[in-house]
Amino acid sequence: MNSSLFPLLCLFIGIGSAIAQDTATVNFPDDFFGMYTGTLQIESPNGSQSIPMEFHLQATDASETYEYKLVYIFNGERQVRAYSLIEQNKATGEYIVDENNGIILDDKVIDNRMYALFEVGDNLLTTFISFEKDHMVFEIAVTNTTKKRVTNADNEEKTQVTSYPITTVQRAVLQKQ
Repeated sequence: MNSSLFPLLCLFIGIGSAIAQDTATVNFPDDFFGMYTGTLQIESPNGSQSIPMEFHLQATDASETYEYKLVYIFNGERQVRAYSLIEQNKATGEYIVDENNGIILDDKVIDNRMYALFEVGDNLLTTFISFEKDHMVFEIAVTNTTKKRVTNADNEEKTQVTSYPITTVQRAVLQKQ
């Protein structure tokens, strides 16, 4: 590892540990079951767009499988994406989102936050879903992998770094109903 990056990494790990110690114990996903509603804001090269949105997280009859539903409302019509959230290893925060169409996405859950990273075509998407007591924050950042920037550090290791400019951001603060 680049020796100049190591102290910075340690700082972030230390800050993250301090923050984690201040949070109450979270029982994911049970503590966050419910329906959340609000507006999805989309910023892209095509401009800004606002779309009514719902997020549903519920228990099912199947052990370790949960209803994970996204609803987008376009021109008054509900577009429902009925997925399943499946627990792989609760102790390590390993879950998958099964889109129920052959697509499986790996998710990492730490306390009240879900993380996923996946590629569709030439687009790399990163999702962050944070649950709070009375709301949740749903975010997706998108970059086109063909638009990368590769640079090298001016040090003895000549560390190469690849950067991807974010092209689209989707963000919603959804209130628990």
